Amino acid sequence: MLKRLILPAALLLAAGGALAQQPATQPSQPAGSTEAQQKPTKEQQEFRDRMAKNAQGVAETVDKGDVGAVWDQASDLMKQAVSRDAFISAVQAERTKAGKMESRKLVRMYRINSKGDQKLPAGSYVNVLFATKFSNEQQAVPELVSYHFDKDNVVRLSGYTLPQPAASKSASKTQ
Repeated sequence: MLKRLILPAALLLAAGGALAQQPATQPSQPAGSTEAQQKPTKEQQEFRDRMAKNAQGVAETVDKGDVGAVWDQASDLMKQAVSRDAFISAVQAERTKAGKMESRKLVRMYRINSKGDQKLPAGSYVNVLFATKFSNEQQAVPELVSYHFDKDNVVRLSGYTLPQPAASKSASKTQ
């Protein structure tokens, strides 16, 4: 599970390199707070726009089959969690099952603050979630690109993932 959470961020960093490796001007309020639900500041909106653009770039890099480039730009956190070969193999397997990308729509962007008490290393993360339609799927599926706020306050890719295709999910439930 840790690798699936870390993978989303790793792809994001690699695809956008320069965009992903910028000092974080992070939103000051937790995602669930009342203040966070108000209109974002100009700084917060610019940060969100950069993250969405970068995540789109990561997903497009994967679309082109250049998964290794995504891993190459990932955070050390991701690189310690999964080898380059394992990352490439896992992402390629997910994308082969899903088929060719047909459409992609940004659905949600949210932060997670982990204390490290679960399967996710301690730290602050930004997840960018797309609803993506693939040729082998009947409907759009979640496509997640994740970022980590590293100790130097730079946002770096920490993962990329798709859910298991529906056929795989039902097969694994019956076993």
